[in-house]
Amino acid sequence: MSDQSSQSQSLTNNWDSLQVEVAQYINSDVRVPLQYSENTKPLSGFVQRLKGKHGRFRGNLSGKRVEFTGRTVISPDPNLKINEVAVPILMAQILSYPERVSHHNIERLRQCVRNGPTKYPGAKFIKHPDGTEISLTSKVRHRHADDLKYGYIVCRHLQDGDIILFNRQPSLHRMSIMSHRARIMPWRTLRFNESVCNPYNADFDGDEMNMHVPQTEEARTEALMLMGVQNNLCTPKNGEILVASTQDFLTSSYLITRKDTFYDRASFSLICSYMGDAMDPIDLPTPALVKPVELWTGKQLFSILLRPHAKMRVYVNLTVAEKNYGKSGETMCPKDGFVYIRNSELISGQLGKATLGNGSKDGLYSVLLRDYSAHAAATCMNRLAKLSARWIGNHGFSIGINDVQPGIVLNKEKKVTIDKGYGQCIDYIGSYKSGSLDLLPGCNNAETLEANITGTLNNIRERTANVCMNNLHWRNSPLIMSQCGSKGSPINIAQMVACVGQQSVGGRRAPNGFVDRTLPHFEREAKDPDAKGFVQNSFYTGLSATEFFFHTMGGREGLVDTAVKTADTGYMARRLMKALEDLSVHYDGTVRNASVCIVQFVYGGDAMDPGQMEEKSGLPLNFERLFMKAKATCPAVEQKSLSIEEIDKTMDEIIGDRLSESTGTPEGESSQAFSASSNKEGGMETFDNSLRKFIQKKYPNSDLMLKLNGKEHPDEDKGYLEKIASNICGVTRQQLMVFLETCISRYSLKKIEGGTAIGAIGAHSIGEPGTQMTLKTFHFAGVASMNVTLGVPRIKEIINAAKKINTPIITTALQSDNNEIIAKIVKGRIEKTLLEQVAKSIKTSQASRSASIVITLDMTKIQGAHLSVDAYTVKESILKTKRMKLKEQQVKVLDHRKLEIVMHADKKKLQFELHGLKNKISKVVVKGIDTVERAIILNEAKEKDPSANKKMKLLVEGTGLLSVMGIEGVEGRKTTSNHIIEVQHTLGIEAARKKIIDEIQYTMSSHGMTIDIRHMMLLADLMTFKGEVLGITRYGVQKMKDSVLMLASFERTSDHLFNASAHGKVDKIEGVSECIIMGIPVQIGTGMLKVRQSVKPIELTYGPDPIIS
Repeated sequence: MSDQSSQSQSLTNNWDSLQVEVAQYINSDVRVPLQYSENTKPLSGFVQRLKGKHGRFRGNLSGKRVEFTGRTVISPDPNLKINEVAVPILMAQILSYPERVSHHNIERLRQCVRNGPTKYPGAKFIKHPDGTEISLTSKVRHRHADDLKYGYIVCRHLQDGDIILFNRQPSLHRMSIMSHRARIMPWRTLRFNESVCNPYNADFDGDEMNMHVPQTEEARTEALMLMGVQNNLCTPKNGEILVASTQDFLTSSYLITRKDTFYDRASFSLICSYMGDAMDPIDLPTPALVKPVELWTGKQLFSILLRPHAKMRVYVNLTVAEKNYGKSGETMCPKDGFVYIRNSELISGQLGKATLGNGSKDGLYSVLLRDYSAHAAATCMNRLAKLSARWIGNHGFSIGINDVQPGIVLNKEKKVTIDKGYGQCIDYIGSYKSGSLDLLPGCNNAETLEANITGTLNNIRERTANVCMNNLHWRNSPLIMSQCGSKGSPINIAQMVACVGQQSVGGRRAPNGFVDRTLPHFEREAKDPDAKGFVQNSFYTGLSATEFFFHTMGGREGLVDTAVKTADTGYMARRLMKALEDLSVHYDGTVRNASVCIVQFVYGGDAMDPGQMEEKSGLPLNFERLFMKAKATCPAVEQKSLSIEEIDKTMDEIIGDRLSESTGTPEGESSQAFSASSNKEGGMETFDNSLRKFIQKKYPNSDLMLKLNGKEHPDEDKGYLEKIASNICGVTRQQLMVFLETCISRYSLKKIEGGTAIGAIGAHSIGEPGTQMTLKTFHFAGVASMNVTLGVPRIKEIINAAKKINTPIITTALQSDNNEIIAKIVKGRIEKTLLEQVAKSIKTSQASRSASIVITLDMTKIQGAHLSVDAYTVKESILKTKRMKLKEQQVKVLDHRKLEIVMHADKKKLQFELHGLKNKISKVVVKGIDTVERAIILNEAKEKDPSANKKMKLLVEGTGLLSVMGIEGVEGRKTTSNHIIEVQHTLGIEAARKKIIDEIQYTMSSHGMTIDIRHMMLLADLMTFKGEVLGITRYGVQKMKDSVLMLASFERTSDHLFNASAHGKVDKIEGVSECIIMGIPVQIGTGMLKVRQSVKPIELTYGPDPIIS
């Protein structure tokens, strides 16, 4: 019997041991009972091999190591075109391209075969049509070259003109990998034009970049047409130009176009030769000065750069205000800061970043790209790079210690500025100590003092910056770089020359890290500027010991911020890309995901391409500039100006005809495919209205035009005055027709193309700017005491659809927004007021078996705060409080300002319960909303008339939007919260969608970033199209998508695979991640189209059996 039990026990133990082994084989992270655990090397189960960054899904299926790549250090070369990369010969000999032999290239490829793999340009091996490969390392290469036939494939070395993909990590957006043409050159680094640094975010301090060589003609074609540099000059984030002139190019352009720059014929001709490549002739213009010597200006040099010869039909017309524009005078600006180009001739202005740099929609390259072509913009960029590099090399430009040495006058003005600021700070500190400081909204005495001193000290640095800009010599190198926008700012110059300024830690002055002071060098509770981190020395004079310590505190915060931010923004960008990757525009105009679920009926509401928008506000066309171009290119020579009525008539004719053409649908069987797109006339109507409004604003109606000096004229003068009115218009029929037709034709070209992967574009358009944000907390719209979360943490809250946010704020509109007394009354109704805040005293008395608490209210404080509180309302509040557990007869009102609470209990418990009740009573909310911490009255000046009465609104810290909207005196229809989930519960899903868009836009704009609203609309629609707000998290994405492979490649790999196998799920392989994992083309973009052929059914007729004889 014992033997059987021991055998049974052994069997059970073996069974359990086997179970543990199998479980660990599947997942080695499972907890194992101690009796089965062995101190052996940890195993790697199936789950561990699949999950994680280096697992099968993410490490080997979604992303793979590839061949035909190279990586080395990068260097600048301004003589290369923007679409070229200089590849070292050593790289070109290792990388190869399989080229098929034809009668066009057979002799060239034979020579490559003869050269072999070691001599450039050579070849590595030959592929026969039957698949056999012949290595060319042997000495019989000449025989193989002679035997070369059509159809063979020669894997030759990389040669000039080959298409390569160029990439710099981290690949934050689409322009982090673009295609260039190879230029094989000596030396060991990859070189490219500096104008292309910005999209790659590259510099030349040791950066390395990657190069990939496409191996098929199809790949080369797609790389050239879709990823080519010339086709990606603008960012799809907002349509701003990204590939543009930078640094030295801007500095030399600024110096060349100075008013006092003149060249004789020899110098002018030599400089003109710098920009050319001997392909186009150059026509010298008429010299600006003829006697006593022929002299040409630097501005004429740029006119040649735009249009080298008369046969070139490029007429640029634009006006740009540069950084040093004086805000008046335009072309007559004393500082020559207003750039005016008419028909490719530079009339006025020194060129700088606003005209030639990136981040602009009104600059030169943007105009060339929109009005002519990407080739015209790229050619101009190439010319400017060559010219600038040679010119500044010969002219010379450097920075030295003398450039940052302040003069006597500058030192005097700096001392006066700092002394004045210090005097204001001392006055503030004196008022603080005496208690006479005027409090800011929502601030106590200490917070008001800090806000006032911080503002004053920040102004000192700004004022010293202005002093530097006004006193430095115009040839000062830092000043030149700051004015043209190539590098630095007035604040940087001020820090080098005059004053480093206030150092901030966490958005405030230096905190007291020592005992009641920042450092032991200062007195306790010192609040003067020097003791709290103000550095009055400059980098030129050097910092004192305490100033150096404060400066390192500010610098350390920046380093920590950058390090922490990288991981957060990278993970955020990955989540956005995973959630949005499969969204694309279909040919019916809708935006759908891989499961063909509609996310948007029309992309962005108007089906416009964000990367093609010309206005900063996101509108498709810049009417003002197009109108100027039409008038400049169509001179009104011997043509009659149109009257107001004729302008209206012409507009009706042209706009009506052209819009009907552009909205027409094709006939025949394919017209059904366009049925949905034909309903998208909302965008056309909006465009039509905006075009008419522009013309009406440009030329008001005839009645207004005929009112001269505000008086009506008699009827006999009407004809004469109409002629005056028509001349005032000054537009001919040809000019108006050219303008209208240009607008209409260009508008139709700005439609988003079917198949565009707008999801991926939107994800990187929101994710990439996140890397430039900070993690700091900012003050809310000028309110010093109210902090609001911005930057990366706020973006994370929004896309996570967080149920609890750090700084919930309800912006409350008032029904009477110009009456401060009413505003205070409404504030009292909203803000949470505790009993201890309005009680003059809370006294206890105790007998043997009973005790009482007598509460006396401070009516003076209550009336000062405009609260409607008395003893009766306090009684109601106490009885309503759930945790009190008091009965009505226990609370007695003695008079309007005094009440008593009586309690009975055992003698042993009485003292304890009395003490507890007193603490609870003091925290009873007697007025306001429990979830509201405080409310602040904010005065807002009316935008149109600052001198008018102030408009007031309340900023409410806390939640409870519905309760706030229901308060008497609150304008509920204009009240909103920054808490998206609360907005959804209160106002519905549409309001939550709008709030997501507004909050992302507000956060981005707070950091000076502009993102097209269409990207944010797409994200908001994806988060809300299921009827609830879903966060871009592992739980939200799971509700949006049902593809097993996609979810497994995102997060929680093993959970999704186990769940799918248990329920027998099927993956249709429709999304982006699934297609990449399976190695099939993605059904977006070029992969969306399929070639289909209509084949008529073959009719088989019966035939008799053959007669066999």
